[in-house]
Amino acid sequence: MLSFFTFLRDIRTIRTALLISIVLFVVGGIAGWFGTSTLEKILLQQLEGLGEISTKLKDSENPQWSFFVFIFWNNVIKGVVIIFLGALFGILPALFLLINGAVIGYLIHISAQQGQDLFTLIVKGLLPHGIIEIPAIIIACAFGLHFGAKVFSSMFNRTSEKESRSVGWSIFMRQTLTASFWTIILLFVAAVIESTLTFALLS
Repeated sequence: MLSFFTFLRDIRTIRTALLISIVLFVVGGIAGWFGTSTLEKILLQQLEGLGEISTKLKDSENPQWSFFVFIFWNNVIKGVVIIFLGALFGILPALFLLINGAVIGYLIHISAQQGQDLFTLIVKGLLPHGIIEIPAIIIACAFGLHFGAKVFSSMFNRTSEKESRSVGWSIFMRQTLTASFWTIILLFVAAVIESTLTFALLS
């Protein structure tokens, strides 16, 4: 049930939701790049909050361990919870994708405007862990969006289809457990990379 191949098969069953998740993330990134003044204020608040946390973690006795613990639990809580919050018609996973995409788009844009080395930012600061973390978050959100679609569909299906719906829900809830398990594994690997390799490269 928890095998990686089962996880991959489950992903294929939510292809539409996965495509929508990718589009939402990209749209968020574009919005962050061309952010309006209102959006810019929101993103600055997000980045300032992360900056304050980063400073505290750097000043701890073991910065790398502190970064790992914070990154891992922060991402896992968000990544797993967002799957089940998708039950609210998929609204929260959609917002989560847009905001995260916008933060990355804005960060890259503002760095370019300030004349910073984008190669260092993207290849050293984002790519090593992001190549695992970002797909994991997008997949988790895709399951959340699919969850919302199933809730919406169940509300308007005929009662004669109740039995087939219950079977469908049983399969899907198993899929969410498998997705949660592998989301945790992938985010664990990403957190290890970010707190070691990325930390070293940017230091």
